[in-house]
Amino acid sequence: MGTTATSSSLFKRILAVVLAFGPGIFAIGYTIGTGSVTSMIVAGSTYGMQLLWVLLLSCFFSGILIYVYGNYALLTGETALFAFKKHLKWGKLMAILIILGITFGQWNSLMGILGISSNIIFEIIQIYFPNVSNYRYETVLIVAITIVTIMYGLLLIGKYTFFEKILVIFVTIMGFSFLISLFMVYPLPTDVVKGLIPSVPEVKGGKMMVAAFVGTTMAAATFLSRPLFVQGKGWTIANLKQQKRDSIVAASLVFIISATIMAVACGALFYDEKPVTRVIDMVGVLEPVAGKFALTLFFFGTLSAGLSSIFPCLLIAPILLADYQSGKLDTSSRQFKIITFIACLFALIVPVFGANPIEMQILSQVFNVFVLPLVIIGILFLINNKNRMKGHKTGIWLNLTLYAALFFSCVISYNGIVALSAYF
Repeated sequence: MGTTATSSSLFKRILAVVLAFGPGIFAIGYTIGTGSVTSMIVAGSTYGMQLLWVLLLSCFFSGILIYVYGNYALLTGETALFAFKKHLKWGKLMAILIILGITFGQWNSLMGILGISSNIIFEIIQIYFPNVSNYRYETVLIVAITIVTIMYGLLLIGKYTFFEKILVIFVTIMGFSFLISLFMVYPLPTDVVKGLIPSVPEVKGGKMMVAAFVGTTMAAATFLSRPLFVQGKGWTIANLKQQKRDSIVAASLVFIISATIMAVACGALFYDEKPVTRVIDMVGVLEPVAGKFALTLFFFGTLSAGLSSIFPCLLIAPILLADYQSGKLDTSSRQFKIITFIACLFALIVPVFGANPIEMQILSQVFNVFVLPLVIIGILFLINNKNRMKGHKTGIWLNLTLYAALFFSCVISYNGIVALSAYF
């Protein structure tokens, strides 16, 4: 009896911790979707742990930018793009370019996410009902339409707290699924250490993978949406410490979960020289290594990652537009409903045409890196304006870190241009 009461108490405590998560849950939702999972699986299965250093740097800079954007919102009461437009000389043009660039990247990503999520559900069904393999296209399309319809319905009835709770559920399932998978298949410790030493795979697609890594883990959408989600949470200047802690936890969890996915792919696929290029590749290779249960578990993790990303990706265009127009997000407005509906239709392109969702996903992550320098330059100007920051001086170390992030983003953007020109 005592054991049951203790277990119940422990479960309640864990649940309370999970549900108490702040706006950082959206950072995880934006960052770890099937784009991130796909990039990690492809990288882990193709290059082992070689790109772990890229992931670490991206997550570090991402955490700093989440913190800086959140702090700016709490100190000034302003959101990002609205502040760009209001206070920067070229701010209006910068904001418009950022909206177009991020929407293009996120909507392309949305196509890949829905395609991969639908394929994963199909693969899970096929594990237990092999006869469905004769109706692959039809099943995948029906699943895709069902997912996007449910998500749109949830968007129409939800408020910030509702979105947050939905994301908490998906992210928790995802995190536990991948961590449990890691106990079944894992890389050599020496490979993990070597992965922290900077190097780029000298093979076709190596540079594109580096750009995709940064595009998915250092996502501009995550930072720009932070002020609106902090606002939605109801935080004020009194929550500065909480905001800082939330940023650190978000960036740390992004690194831990992403590194875990890469490690599972490395342990299960890389050593047997079985790189992944399609969703179905994971079935044939992982099942003999980990069994049906572990494979289903891993797929549920990937599916949760996809579903946790569809939500923020559908939200991104109306969020950025509302930010630019007024700095307030109204989820019940006609504009919000129309833009999210268009995004839903856009998401169905990959399932309708039966394109390879993994290739589309990696390409879309590369496109995400091009607005990064603008996003960092904008916040550097804002946080160093003494009048706007109300006496809160930005320290030299924070400035140096942001300049390092800017340099890193410029190098990666150049790398992305080289990679895309080689691809096309």
